[in-house]
Amino acid sequence: MKFNLGEWRMKPGVTTYNCEQIRQVRLSDDGRELSLFVVPYRKEERSMDGPAQQIVISSPQPDMIRLQTVHFKGDRRKYPKFDILDTRVPLQVQEEGNEVTVTSGNTRLVIQKKNPCGFTYYYGSRKLTNIGSRYGSAMLSYISTPEGPYMRGQLQVDVGEKIYGLGERFTPFVRNGQVVDMWNEDGGTSSELSYKNIPFYLSSRNYGVLVNETGPVSFEVCSEAVTKVQFSVPGQRLDFIVIGAPDRKGVLTRYTGLTGRPALPPAWTFGLWLTSSFTTSYDEKTVTEFVDGMAKRDIPLSVFHFDCFWMRENEWCGFDWDTEMFPDVEGMLKRMHDKGLKICVWINPYLGQKCSVFDEAAEKGYLLKKPNGDIWQWDLWQAGLAVVDFTNPEAVEWYKGHLRRLMRQGVDCFKTDFGERIPTDVVYHDGSDPVWMHNYYTYLYNKAVFEVIQEVKGEREACLFARSATVGGQKYPVHWGGDCNSTYVSMSESLRGGLGLCLSGFGFWSHDIGGFEGTAPADLYKRWLAFGLLGSHSRLHGSTSYRVPWLFGEEAVDVCRYFTKLKNTLMPYLYDQAVQTHETGVPMMRAMLLEFDDLGCEDCDRQYMLGDGILVAPVMREDGTVDYYLPQGRWTHLLTGETVEGGGWRKGQYDFFSLPVYVRENTILPVGANEKQTEYDYAQGLTLRLYNLADGTQAERRVCDTHGKTLLTARACRSGDVITLRLSGKTDSVSIQQIGTDCRIRIEQ
Repeated sequence: MKFNLGEWRMKPGVTTYNCEQIRQVRLSDDGRELSLFVVPYRKEERSMDGPAQQIVISSPQPDMIRLQTVHFKGDRRKYPKFDILDTRVPLQVQEEGNEVTVTSGNTRLVIQKKNPCGFTYYYGSRKLTNIGSRYGSAMLSYISTPEGPYMRGQLQVDVGEKIYGLGERFTPFVRNGQVVDMWNEDGGTSSELSYKNIPFYLSSRNYGVLVNETGPVSFEVCSEAVTKVQFSVPGQRLDFIVIGAPDRKGVLTRYTGLTGRPALPPAWTFGLWLTSSFTTSYDEKTVTEFVDGMAKRDIPLSVFHFDCFWMRENEWCGFDWDTEMFPDVEGMLKRMHDKGLKICVWINPYLGQKCSVFDEAAEKGYLLKKPNGDIWQWDLWQAGLAVVDFTNPEAVEWYKGHLRRLMRQGVDCFKTDFGERIPTDVVYHDGSDPVWMHNYYTYLYNKAVFEVIQEVKGEREACLFARSATVGGQKYPVHWGGDCNSTYVSMSESLRGGLGLCLSGFGFWSHDIGGFEGTAPADLYKRWLAFGLLGSHSRLHGSTSYRVPWLFGEEAVDVCRYFTKLKNTLMPYLYDQAVQTHETGVPMMRAMLLEFDDLGCEDCDRQYMLGDGILVAPVMREDGTVDYYLPQGRWTHLLTGETVEGGGWRKGQYDFFSLPVYVRENTILPVGANEKQTEYDYAQGLTLRLYNLADGTQAERRVCDTHGKTLLTARACRSGDVITLRLSGKTDSVSIQQIGTDCRIRIEQ
């Protein structure tokens, strides 16, 4: 929301009341809250007029400082709250003269009470940011507008500082200069709209900010005020948390410690997923031909996904199979299980009026209603569509009951599509404000589905394939990038969106290989295969046409086989990275700036680190050329073994069986012996590749089993021409391969 007309004037009818003086400071008896009474004037005499702000400062966890400010307390609307772990740690407060210092861990807030009023954040001695001032006023504001009241905060952005995150956005990777509104929409991947709006941003200066509001937060990122991140919400209150850390990974670790760490997906989810695609004509014969065709061509397959048309026309999502197309559901799913496949089916949180369960849901009050008591309906997507009310515990249990029935038939997981088109002219069962519920709805939807899978299949077997999200949604992986086009440009925008999401607390991300809308030409399909199979999760899916590789030529079959098998052999490495993501919140697919404090990495949005050791730069041009950046150090091409020196940009041309995929120096890369499956004994027949260990350096790697428990730990250090390798755990069939160095290896167990 913009309130100014340039530097000097406000928009017509807009009046701003900034923080001018803190007139009272009070620490609670338990030392966990500091209350401030703030007035919008500088005069010293007592006044009877407002408006004033009442601010409460607390620390939900060490190194986090939360600021909640309110104008009028009398708003009795019910607002949904993000599910954060607020332990309210005691504050260290020191008041001396005009200054109050609030400390949590190594993060502190220095408050200047007047002349001028100010709020400055530090991590140790390093300044993070401050609440931006204008002519001595701290821009923490109550604002009166013709549209109603707003609350606003402005945090200073320093010279060269860059802002990232705010969810899965397909606009430029660096958010500086953008207007970003937190409002989930089904908008595809080629506009400013987003399926996953996360009001959290990460600064290149190693701090993060969560605006702790589920409603329509509006960010002006160096746009209305070019030296500030401005965030505003309609109403009378504002709540935000500044998170300090020594580095960018540390920010994400702290943030996900607050909002929830990603669950550990089952190992089978990392294999290749094949879907029926969004097509109207498929049955068991079609599905069997796809599955058997992959096996015949020696392409390992882990999951088969049934998209929308497993149900009858206009009955989405009524949970009933189309028995004309699938007359023997349980038998069919058993036959697919016998082939070693897991089964996923498409669902959404809506009910078409024609489906068999609509009347029951309507009668029992499980659907969102209009203020007059009528069920809210429209004809978009499905005729007479209504929306399940996940604030009603009985509706949640009813919805879960239908999913239990599907899982008893043989379904293993669900693609939780939609959740963005949520109306605001409705009444919720629990009385929640419908505007503030719009984005939060997806959290309740995906939470319910994830929980029922955990209940039926076990905690370690739960997995979604979700499209919409908000803060906390990372706890329920995996998320995919939505409806991208079948173009090179859309491949690029998809990666850009995924990197932004992974800088917003999400650990696992996927996309539709080959693009969703339209049908990719063969060259694009093959390039996207390499990209998609060098990520956390890999799915062949699209609209209007099938995505099996033989429809794109025999070379596409070979490319699909090659990269699928490559990924399977990398599972000892990939699953360790997944466990690390589960433990720390640091994503598997990492923007370069997470791993390297290097100016050259701050704008990189066409390449990424796959875990801590492998760099991937997908080919996004028809001529096969790629521009990519290698940070300082020695890098070895994973596929060719060629070692090059980093420290700048490079350009290369690649065939369909290659791309820039480099292993970082001082990396121990565990490579498995099984190219057919994702679930196997990762330590059996394992090869540990030691890449370019430099003199005086150390490297460490663990190998986990498919439940996340450590099987083997390898620690290597080089001194002169000797590498000492210490192995513990299951080491009976491990072989060692040295790459880029010529040293004597001494093994200790």
